[in-house]
Amino acid sequence: MAVYTHHLPAWKKDEVAAIKKHAKEYSLIGLVDMYGIPAQQVQQIRRNLRGKAVIKVTRNTLIEHALGEIGGDTKGLTRFISGHSAVIFSNDNPFKLYKQLEKTKTKMAAKAGETAPEDIVIEKGPTSFKPGPIVGELQQAGIPAAIEGGKVKIRETKTVVKKGAVISAKLADVLVKLDIKPMDVGLALQAAFHDGTIYEPSVLSVDETKLLAQLQLAGMQAFNLSVNAAIPTRETMVPILTKAVRDARGLAIEAAIYEKDVVDAIIGKAQRESQVLKTLVK
Repeated sequence: MAVYTHHLPAWKKDEVAAIKKHAKEYSLIGLVDMYGIPAQQVQQIRRNLRGKAVIKVTRNTLIEHALGEIGGDTKGLTRFISGHSAVIFSNDNPFKLYKQLEKTKTKMAAKAGETAPEDIVIEKGPTSFKPGPIVGELQQAGIPAAIEGGKVKIRETKTVVKKGAVISAKLADVLVKLDIKPMDVGLALQAAFHDGTIYEPSVLSVDETKLLAQLQLAGMQAFNLSVNAAIPTRETMVPILTKAVRDARGLAIEAAIYEKDVVDAIIGKAQRESQVLKTLVK
């Protein structure tokens, strides 16, 4: 069912109209989560994306209104609205945009109550801390620590929080003191609509180097299979014929089939074998 804005105040109608206008101007419309990004970093991100993408920050309800009025498959983006969503517009494909947004992320200290994006591992070894209350703080955060050689030392490598687990206040404080910044802060793409399809981050997160290596390996294996199984294609016809000629020549030489193209090779083989036999007899 269509969503209408006739009951909205003027400024909200303007916000919805701006989203609809950009949606007509760009081939891609997506949602990004702005949660936890400092204002200064937002401005820097906007500058970095200038000429590549436009970000429209407004209320989630107004984004939902706009997507509803745009209608069609684009409306499917509404189910991805969460947190502090903003709308992003671009003429790049979703994979390129995702890669650009990942580059906007920077490492920041964790706050109490945040979710660990990855396993947080504290490596064993000496620290710069002098003996004092820090030993107890580390131990309370689950980090095995002791005093050694006048310095505080972490006795063993320890995973202090697993991916997806909540970071406690004590651990967050200790991570700051250890100068460990586990949080990726930047625009997180929630979903993108392009050319009739909605793309989620799990699809767009592609390791290009790994993918290229896999494609190259698959291409090489397919080429070898085609040649060895004598399956002719435009790319393998010449190698197949070359291999066939080489195999036929080798067979003719080994079987002493006297053809004009191999007679010299047969005689040469016989001469080499006679020399070997002569050496053995002596």
